[in-house]
Amino acid sequence: MGISKRVEEARRAFLNGDHERSAKAHKPSVIAKAASEEHGGAGSQYIGDFVYGGLDGIITTFAVVCGVAGADLETRIILIMGLANLLADGFSMATGAFLSARSEQEYYRKEREREAWEIDHFPEGERIELLEIYQNKGYAKEEAEQLTELITRNKERWLDAMMVDELGMLPDESSPLLNGVATLVAFVLAGSVPLPVYFLGLVFPIAADLSFAIALGLSGVALFGLGVAKVLVTHLNPWKSGLEMLLVGGLAAFVAYLVGGMLKGLGAA
Repeated sequence: MGISKRVEEARRAFLNGDHERSAKAHKPSVIAKAASEEHGGAGSQYIGDFVYGGLDGIITTFAVVCGVAGADLETRIILIMGLANLLADGFSMATGAFLSARSEQEYYRKEREREAWEIDHFPEGERIELLEIYQNKGYAKEEAEQLTELITRNKERWLDAMMVDELGMLPDESSPLLNGVATLVAFVLAGSVPLPVYFLGLVFPIAADLSFAIALGLSGVALFGLGVAKVLVTHLNPWKSGLEMLLVGGLAAFVAYLVGGMLKGLGAA
């Protein structure tokens, strides 16, 4: 059990009010074993990008389908609008995730370089800053002095302390490229859920109402499933999370359907 798994076990025990399970997660032997193992799984840091990319994909594409269906347009129009939105928005979100992650990492790196330079050139001033930070956190002056003395014996440890305690910044070791890829893949996979029935309608005649009903059902299942999957990030109740996402997606689709209906009326006029 690595550190992340031990923390997850403790979190679940707390949420369930399971004191025995919580006590087990805090045994010295369990803590020591977790500390000696690898921290988290290789792909755990991209779960958030995948889940939220999928949620955005299904809600956005489903809303487009509902809007076009509300306007009572033919199947080809639904597919054109749905696919155009799916690929354009998916690429846009992936690019945004990539640039955001890379910008944050670059900013962290620049700030760490600045702190390193300040430690090299103004060590006494940096010690005083750290001392004041710990005193402001409630440490007695003697405790803060001891803590500062201990931390500043090692430059890397000193740098870590300045980044966290002074700037409130933590390193992000994820790959910006994989952040973008995870977002794009999730967006396209989830966002494509309402569309297969319309592709099928190009080959086999399917009534428009039936196609829309099938797309509605598939999208509802996908929304609920992704809402449940969101607990991998939020650690909330899966049923509540699933129903909440179903409600949010349903409202977005309902609004899009109404707007489509309004535009249909304006077009007829």
